[in-house]
Amino acid sequence: MSGMAISVHAQDSKWEAISKEAISLYEKGQYESAVAAVKKSLAVAEKANGPSHPNAATSLNNLAELYRDHSQYALAEPLYKRALAIREKALGPNHLLVATSLNGLSELYRAQSQYVLAEPLYKRALAIREKILRPDHPDVAQSLNNLAELYCSQGRYTQAEPLYERALAIREKVLGPNHPNMATSLNNLALIYHTRDLYAQAEPFYKRALRIFEGALGPDHPNVRTSLDNLAVIYQNQGQYEQAEPFYKRTLAIREKTLGPDHPDVATSLNNLAELYRIQGQYTQAEVLYRRALAIREKTLGPDQPNMGTSLNNLALIYHTQGQYEQAEPFYKRALGVFEKAHGPDHPNVGTSLDNLAKLYRATDRNSAAEELDQRLARIRASQR
Repeated sequence: MSGMAISVHAQDSKWEAISKEAISLYEKGQYESAVAAVKKSLAVAEKANGPSHPNAATSLNNLAELYRDHSQYALAEPLYKRALAIREKALGPNHLLVATSLNGLSELYRAQSQYVLAEPLYKRALAIREKILRPDHPDVAQSLNNLAELYCSQGRYTQAEPLYERALAIREKVLGPNHPNMATSLNNLALIYHTRDLYAQAEPFYKRALRIFEGALGPDHPNVRTSLDNLAVIYQNQGQYEQAEPFYKRTLAIREKTLGPDHPDVATSLNNLAELYRIQGQYTQAEVLYRRALAIREKTLGPDQPNMGTSLNNLALIYHTQGQYEQAEPFYKRALGVFEKAHGPDHPNVGTSLDNLAKLYRATDRNSAAEELDQRLARIRASQR
């Protein structure tokens, strides 16, 4: 928990012991017990020193962190605000614990896409840390990274890039070239280039991040999977299919090994590899993988989940491309029904399904039916302008 910080006086040993127990419980994954312990620490702090003491603020902040980590945002926000107000009054507006509260509240707003609220708080936390800490302190790097991620969420990549570069330089100096946090910074910077289709610039950062994650976390860690997928995507986007294939295959193997053969993430990997084969016209190989992905999603997610619509649509495309219209049509229709139910009648995925089905109707001389779908598609596109 990034904001669970212990800052105590010697006479507060009971509060300190309970707070440390809460952190230990959280790190063991015992969420409910951790919440109960933090609430107990808050009661102890308030009884011993009053509700406006810094220890009470730390307990409030810790409880807010627990709620935020479990997406209980409505519960977390007032706690962050109360902790911030106590710390500002008791410790002054430029204290490091004030920066901690600002950072936590910013993360809360960013998680809810409330970017306008998050940005000034991130900036203020960064300013406090830059003023008090040395310029290459890891907490400064954290603030730089958080603000950069906020800008990325808004598509403000030009503003994000120098912040990521600064955070990377700090982490390399302080943590060394092979620390996992270094890999995170490398990956973030790569994503900036990737999003702007600057694949040649993204590739070496992704590769370096992959090497660090493998060395520090082992070959089957989720961060390794993410790096493999990122590399596969940039190769695929450049038409370098032979280079993309082994990365997709390795991701699939890791997920099957660590998650089991019927996990939804395995279906995602199957779908990615199948798409690579479909693009290359390797329809037999693609069909087998699409069907397996579809079976997993139907079993684990149910028949009406949006990813089911994607699998159905992809399988239909395989048949459509080969002129197997009778086999394609029921999959297109099922995909359309899933997307309509999941997203409503005017969603872009509904439009894509309508367009695909209309093309199939034309190919089978059902022009009247195709025109009806075209009219509906036109209404959807008009509503999105």
